[in-house]
Amino acid sequence: MDQPVLVDARPGFRVITLNRPQRLNAFNEDMHRALAAALADAEADPACRALLLTGAGRAFCSGQDLQDRLTEPGERIVLGGTLDKFYNPLVCKLRALPFPVIAAVNGTAAGAGANVALACDIVLAARSATFIQAFAKIGLAPDSGGSWFLPRLVGRARALGLMLTAEPLPAEKAESWGLIWKVHDDDKLMAEAEKLCVHFASAPTVGLALTKRAFDAAETNDLSTQLDLERDLQREAGATDDYAEGVRAFFEKRPPRFTGKRQNST
Repeated sequence: MDQPVLVDARPGFRVITLNRPQRLNAFNEDMHRALAAALADAEADPACRALLLTGAGRAFCSGQDLQDRLTEPGERIVLGGTLDKFYNPLVCKLRALPFPVIAAVNGTAAGAGANVALACDIVLAARSATFIQAFAKIGLAPDSGGSWFLPRLVGRARALGLMLTAEPLPAEKAESWGLIWKVHDDDKLMAEAEKLCVHFASAPTVGLALTKRAFDAAETNDLSTQLDLERDLQREAGATDDYAEGVRAFFEKRPPRFTGKRQNST
């Protein structure tokens, strides 16, 4: 049986590929567990300074595999447990990883698959890709952070329209609406995503992780609280070897040689 998740360790970063192409990379328990293990392993590796998440075949991820949810007429299933056990920890982990996480959306990203992509720090998409909030098609409410991400990225009117109609959003429109970072031609997507990972693999990793923390906190903080947080995060950043190297490189008029050493790494 094929592995549900493939991991390719590159110098300074990892490529994680959702690998159930025959099911459009839909999530089942095996894929959830394999992805959680791959993320934990990347986080534990001090040499990993960026992560690229993509899908095998013609889809990024079509959400939950409904074959795991087939019911008989009149039968009821409880879905909250799956969210608590798998989807919610996955979204939180992607947001909290101590380095940039890039999603390369190579095709359809639907339902939870779309929202897992949006949980990443930077989303690149193939020109042929589409984002579909497909929950309304099967009588469900949004999950995996969709009701949190969408209004903040595109505004309430567009977010609610996408949720209630389940209308596909083409990649180019997603870019123009500010839902994602950039669109690339299909045959250039992975090369561009890997180029970005190579850039991050030589960047000041701790400072980038602190930037992620600042942006997430800003969603709920008032200005005074956010200013205090910026002060605290800047104190952490200023104590890193990368900050000292960046200043030296500036005055010596040379490119900095950042190590990305994390505070708790040896």
